Amino acid sequence: MNADQLPLEGMPRRLYSCTPSRLNTWLDCRRRYRFTYLDRPQPPKGPAWAHNSVGASVHNALAGWWREPYERRTPLTAAILLTNGWIKEGFRDEEQSARWLGRARDLVSGYVSTLDPSDDPVGVERTVATRTKVLALSGRIDRLDRRGDELVVVDYKTGRRPLTQDDARSSLALAVYAIAASRMMRTPCRTVELHHLPTGEIVEWRHTDESLERHLGRAEEMAAEASAADERYREAVAAPPSSRSRAPRGAPQGPAVRVPPEVEELFTPSPGPICSWCDFRRHCPEGLAAGPDRNPWDGLAD
Repeated sequence: MNADQLPLEGMPRRLYSCTPSRLNTWLDCRRRYRFTYLDRPQPPKGPAWAHNSVGASVHNALAGWWREPYERRTPLTAAILLTNGWIKEGFRDEEQSARWLGRARDLVSGYVSTLDPSDDPVGVERTVATRTKVLALSGRIDRLDRRGDELVVVDYKTGRRPLTQDDARSSLALAVYAIAASRMMRTPCRTVELHHLPTGEIVEWRHTDESLERHLGRAEEMAAEASAADERYREAVAAPPSSRSRAPRGAPQGPAVRVPPEVEELFTPSPGPICSWCDFRRHCPEGLAAGPDRNPWDGLAD
């Protein structure tokens, strides 16, 4: 169905419900999008990544720190929260996990020492949402601050790559979070910040109304494409089993759901170096050929 057509005359078109992560997955690799959001049962993922464990542990500790009473918002409390909530998945061994636990403790305690514990955010791990004629978008903001008469979206980063202003400027997620926060709270929100804990750098970008609208328009374009592909997919898997394509006898075992070739073409992969880090790599011949296997701890800056 064309995204501009109504399913029934006089009836509203169903909105495409999504998060920024879902839209970015559609943009990055349509096969991974299908594996993540459409195939049920979902193809088994690979092992957990250690760098994701570090990131999740740090985010959880920082969120917990702001929920503590004012008098307990100290660097020591941040270190304790990090230790108590440490996620051990993906590390090579206990020694590596313990070493990174120490590094992560230093990250969170050093970061909170730069904060004013009395300056309560408007929201921590705050879910925001907005709608247009095309999509219903929601997501969770790491931190939402109030600076004067405006709101500021704050996103924590723990990766090893230094960030640039372009990372903040081009982020679809940060832009739509700003739009959603502004609409929900009826308060201007144009500034987005990336807080890179490993370097202590804060990368800021201040959007204009025009740049925010461009991001939202881009989101709507992606949503229209993905929604049409989703509908084609649902029609295909609902077809009688005899009309679906079957895997050749003796072929390697892949995802549980099989769809006709014309629908497969809607979810073609985008092979590249990032394939080495894909959770569904084992189910994608093109991804396997695009780059070498990675150990679950290879994303750490050892």
